[in-house]
Amino acid sequence: MKAPIIEVFSSIQGEGLYIGKRQIFVRFAGCNLNCKYCDTSNSKMVFSGKEMSVTELHDKINNLITPDFHSISFTGGEPLLQADFIKKFHEIKNYPMLLETNGTLPNQLKKIAQYVNYASVDIKLSEHFETANIEDIISNEIESTNILISKGTNVYCKIVVLPKTEVDTIVNISETLTEKIRDSTKISLILQPSSPIEEWGKYTEKLFRMSENVGKYLDIRVIPQIHKILDIR
Repeated sequence: MKAPIIEVFSSIQGEGLYIGKRQIFVRFAGCNLNCKYCDTSNSKMVFSGKEMSVTELHDKINNLITPDFHSISFTGGEPLLQADFIKKFHEIKNYPMLLETNGTLPNQLKKIAQYVNYASVDIKLSEHFETANIEDIISNEIESTNILISKGTNVYCKIVVLPKTEVDTIVNISETLTEKIRDSTKISLILQPSSPIEEWGKYTEKLFRMSENVGKYLDIRVIPQIHKILDIR
């Protein structure tokens, strides 16, 4: 079994709750969405990756393990497009796994949810796309989050916020998450200001108002992309 993979490398996690943890990143090629803010646009198309077998990937990872290793981050692109490959990979050797997903493929997630130790589920906004059925997207993201919670995964949700994102938009989606996630006390919501952070300028004050209002519903944290600040992969 093979999957299209763009790169495999060791670095420090720069996003979300596990910032600072040493991980081995496996970036799959191919995505089922087309977000305007995507910072890995080369990973959107399947043909941008190199076909790699499960054994080849294991060999690469074995050569990258360091004493401070925390977990493997399956990212993309959208890793759930390669759920069968990830399942086969896990069955050979059980590494701790962080799944970084847009959460829109819950049926694929069901194949591997029991193996996922940590998960980051991106919650999308209508402004992230030129055109998209945002209701279906959010519904699938919530279903995926509930699947992960039911399996005991340490899961958090993340929203990339743009300088133009309105406070009410974030408050409304927070209300929806609180209402529809099975146990919203088990998740944190990460607001991730889009990069480069210099684009925010006078809009940074808006992040405080988002945090204050979302805090009525969820555990909230505002965390930029630290790896961009450190200028690392």
